[in-house]
Amino acid sequence: MHLRHGMFVALAVSAASFFALQAAQAEIKVGITVSASGPGAALGQPEMKAVGALPTEVAGEKVTFIALDDESDGTKSAQNMRKLITDEKVDAVIGSSLTPTSLPLVDIAFESKTPLMTIAAAGALVTPMDEKRKWVFKVVPNDSLMAAAIMNFIAKKGVKTLGYLGVSDGYGEGYWNELSKLAPKHGITLTTHEVYARSDTSVTGQVLKIIATKPDAVFIASAGTPAVLPQKALRERGYTGPVYQTHGVATEEFIKLGGKDVEGVIFSGEPFTIANDLEESSPFRKVANDYLTRFEKANGTKGNIFGAHLFDSFVLLQNAIPAALKSGKPGTPEFRAALRDELEKTKNVYLNNGLSNMTPTDHNGYDPSSVFFIKVENGAFHLAN
Repeated sequence: MHLRHGMFVALAVSAASFFALQAAQAEIKVGITVSASGPGAALGQPEMKAVGALPTEVAGEKVTFIALDDESDGTKSAQNMRKLITDEKVDAVIGSSLTPTSLPLVDIAFESKTPLMTIAAAGALVTPMDEKRKWVFKVVPNDSLMAAAIMNFIAKKGVKTLGYLGVSDGYGEGYWNELSKLAPKHGITLTTHEVYARSDTSVTGQVLKIIATKPDAVFIASAGTPAVLPQKALRERGYTGPVYQTHGVATEEFIKLGGKDVEGVIFSGEPFTIANDLEESSPFRKVANDYLTRFEKANGTKGNIFGAHLFDSFVLLQNAIPAALKSGKPGTPEFRAALRDELEKTKNVYLNNGLSNMTPTDHNGYDPSSVFFIKVENGAFHLAN
């Protein structure tokens, strides 16, 4: 009798351990790889800090985040993603900060059938849609959307000749490709195609070549603090014409480092950057305030647009998780596949980056209504007229 009772207790303990293990395995795991050091640190550091602002429970399930630094290196970002999938058994991956560190992740997402939420900018990450890109979703508006909007704006200002200077990677080339296609349609001639590396400390040669063509305006395709260098060089060399940049400059650091030299810069950007200029009732203002409140509580500092990219990526996952849980448990191929399918069904989700509506052929999900024209005025970002 005693033995049988002991066996019962042992079985009960084993059963309890089994169900505890099952519960532990049921937690949702999200892997993150960002460029928190290296040339992309201006983007990756706020993204890394945004991890602390993310919800740790969705639909009654615990959510665990495993965040790694890829040092702005494509090889390292690929290693990080494989580690997150193989060792940590994550259900989805968010990353990376830069286009060069994100492109290697597309193949891994497809091979492992793991949803990838890229926070880089280049449209090539999700277009053209194919079997590999079916597993990739992008929260940053495509450069094609932003480029089309700003070129229309530039044309309306009467610009006929436009100098170009961009970073020598996927981000800059993405913008150059779009601008070179759009310019003729607006009767605009691109007078230069100058490039520089994000880590460069001088662009004097490139700027002198641009000024020599006497353009009506200059377009700079860069992001983060590296975007200040060409802006300052233009002004220091006496260029007084209009300068247009991309939404990659939407940080307080850009204004602080650029000072008077970045006054008047105009770019097409996300609602988050000018949320305070929107009406109190605007849904965009509400989501911006939610993100900023959570970020400040977690870090004691103000969040920026790059942190918002990571935050929005998880908002999309959070929106897809409840329905995906009906098809499989976290940690299973079924759950990952369902998560991918539900992300593709995203409808009318307001984000810091715009109004998201995904489809099987569009894994970016924005239209022109998500684009705002933004100007640096009196040391702050404001809606441009």
